[in-house]
Amino acid sequence: MNPHNAGRRAAAGHALPRRRFLQGTAGMAAMLAWPLGANAVVKESHLALPLSSSQVDTKFELTLARTQVNFTGTPASAITLNGTVPGPLLRMHEGREVTIALTNRLDEVTAAHWHGLKVPNNMDGVPGVTFPGIKPGETFQYRFDLRQSGTYWYHSHAILQEPAGFYAPLIIDPLGREPFGYDREYVVMLSEWVDTPPEKVLANLKKVEGYYNDRRQTLPDLYAELKAARSPQEREAIWNERVAWARMRMDPTDATDGGSQWQFLVHGQRVEDNWTALFKPGERIRLRLINASAMNFFDVSIPGLDLTVVQADGQNVRPVKVRELRMGNGETYDVIVKPTERKAYTLFAATSGRIGFARGTLAPELGMEGEIPPMGPRPVRSMAEMAGAHGGAHGAAPAPQAAAAADPHAGHGAAPAAPAPTPADPHAMHGGMKGMPMQDGMPGMGGMPMGDAKATDSLADGLKDRLAYADLEALTPMRLPAGPAKKIDMRLTGDMNRYIWSINDKKLSQATFFEARVGERLEIRLINETMMEHPMHMHGAFFVVDNGKGELAPLKHTVIVKPGETITVHTSFDEPGPWVFHCHLFYHAAAGMVQAIVVK
Repeated sequence: MNPHNAGRRAAAGHALPRRRFLQGTAGMAAMLAWPLGANAVVKESHLALPLSSSQVDTKFELTLARTQVNFTGTPASAITLNGTVPGPLLRMHEGREVTIALTNRLDEVTAAHWHGLKVPNNMDGVPGVTFPGIKPGETFQYRFDLRQSGTYWYHSHAILQEPAGFYAPLIIDPLGREPFGYDREYVVMLSEWVDTPPEKVLANLKKVEGYYNDRRQTLPDLYAELKAARSPQEREAIWNERVAWARMRMDPTDATDGGSQWQFLVHGQRVEDNWTALFKPGERIRLRLINASAMNFFDVSIPGLDLTVVQADGQNVRPVKVRELRMGNGETYDVIVKPTERKAYTLFAATSGRIGFARGTLAPELGMEGEIPPMGPRPVRSMAEMAGAHGGAHGAAPAPQAAAAADPHAGHGAAPAAPAPTPADPHAMHGGMKGMPMQDGMPGMGGMPMGDAKATDSLADGLKDRLAYADLEALTPMRLPAGPAKKIDMRLTGDMNRYIWSINDKKLSQATFFEARVGERLEIRLINETMMEHPMHMHGAFFVVDNGKGELAPLKHTVIVKPGETITVHTSFDEPGPWVFHCHLFYHAAAGMVQAIVVK
């Protein structure tokens, strides 16, 4: 039987029975996120090769197999694509049909999900949901038309394969010219590796809350804080804070589920490997940044160079200069830098939990190294953050002192709900929403910024300290379908002590799926009731992020929702089928933070 046709038959009608849906998604215990590495099998050189348009193709062949790698000094087994971690770059061209043949040499079902790409439902690559999956020994032909351009990536959506190495970059060149210029370009894929197999990592997290958190607050820490208090009122506040955390079953130091065992990588290269991208002084270098990590956000900077952000999640934005940007799991940003001196610059990517960092180098010649900056202290959450966000309307920013204490790099906030953005290019949103009724431009939404004041402060020369969603502005106005919006609330919930993550207090196996129609306008409120950030990723559609930019609100396929925060997004589907929506923190999705919108 032709597996391609089998996949098409599985999606026919799009009325997927709930029982079969749950059978398939029960195996999604590992379906999302991204772990580690790049070209990890044989590394003769740590030199990054600049990209070339001659690499563009329409037919690709991939073979999935288990291969021995060594990221830590100890041999370990990884799932590789064509023998490497990450897998090979796929470079394509907008407007063409592509065929990707994926051969499964594993002893388990697999699938590839094309993260951020608008594809037919049966090509989306979620086993048991959009198609049966690729069985051992089978080859599946993915075939779809490219209706968008930009920087994307692909990864496994089957069992626990993604953190084991199944991920790789994907680039789609535009039909016309880019709205910005550059002289060279490099893919910078940030990821992580731990020798412990993913199924054991998940079991450890389920067994002991904060299993890998080696900086937890202890009773001696509490006694020391109480002893150092300068008044009875301060001691009472310290005690009440600790009791509140215990009642919430969460840990204020657990900004990440990883620990010292984790190795952080730039395109598969360790810190000591010194991944290097070459330049000539004065050249404009485009860096295609991808966070392919399973469980870590990265704060990315290049000391001595400004980052000019020109794309977010593959979508062009009005250029904005920043010193640093935070990347949630699954997000991509394209930045342009212009090194003018003949010296080495460090590409520094510290994890948001400050448990480690990845490092690369931009240099005029191989072998040069720049100074590695300090990571700074590990953040400790404050109850004031939660109170600040939920003390009034959802979406209010936490008090600046609380945000600074908990997250020195906070920058992704949300404005209160505003009228839905509308816009103008019928092919700009979702890569082209064919056959959709579109409405004319609406009045602009106010100018309220997203996030705390510090996140959007500009320096004297217009350079922003760090990127916030409020800084993102689309180059082309977007339109959503006419008519009233169907409103959906998705509360992000969980029990950290039991390592249960959910949406609206229900894991996928317990949930009632959301329903929508092709062309229906949706307004979704993402309400984070936990003390961890969640990068929420939608299959089958882009979000229009309600950030105060009106018709120029940006499109994103992955949105970070901070602790205690509410973000409003708008969307519409132009393809029927069950579309998965989930947290892209891999083990959060594996533990239940997954839902689905069934589009009829």
